[in-house]
Amino acid sequence: MHFLNSNIEFPDISKASKDGLLAIGGDLSAERLLYAYQNGIFPWFDDEQPILWWSPDPRFVLFPEDLKISKSMVQILKKDSFKVTFNKAFSEVILKCANQKRAGQESSWITNGMIEAYNKLFKLGYAKSVEVWQNNVLVGGLYGVDVGNQVFCGESMFTKVSNASKVGFITFIQQHDYKLIDCQIYTNHLDSLGAKDIPRSKFLTYLIN
Repeated sequence: MHFLNSNIEFPDISKASKDGLLAIGGDLSAERLLYAYQNGIFPWFDDEQPILWWSPDPRFVLFPEDLKISKSMVQILKKDSFKVTFNKAFSEVILKCANQKRAGQESSWITNGMIEAYNKLFKLGYAKSVEVWQNNVLVGGLYGVDVGNQVFCGESMFTKVSNASKVGFITFIQQHDYKLIDCQIYTNHLDSLGAKDIPRSKFLTYLIN
């Protein structure tokens, strides 16, 4: 396993383990995070671990043209019972994502250090948020990183009201000109919306073209 130092560099992603673990250590500076995302690498760890860097193969992604919207969701969108905004409450969204209760997880991987790091990325214009409001209350949302080349790397989402995060995710895709949404690893939720696995080598071509 490769241990990072102060240099902003990573081993070749072909060195990643079968489950995608590539390197350990380093820091969460904006420079390192951006370099990582632009090379198909992302951090994922919890408070009990050092910083872990991943580049899984295959990669779970969503092509906007493959977005699946169920009949029931079409009706929910038509009702217009939610208001969706972009980049209006990034700090609130990431905190709510960190505090979202998730099955099989005792603690959040969105540590205080991660929250601070991604707030910095937001101030630099790279991290983005989607907010879903109901009666002026934030009830859903998501955040991620725009790495350029019309690629958005989704990090996490939360919901306090049924379907709120889906409304935010669908609206975000429909109102932006991304050619690829990086979902990183498989989830049933995103599978139901049309995400699928592709080879890591194919995913990387979208980052450099």
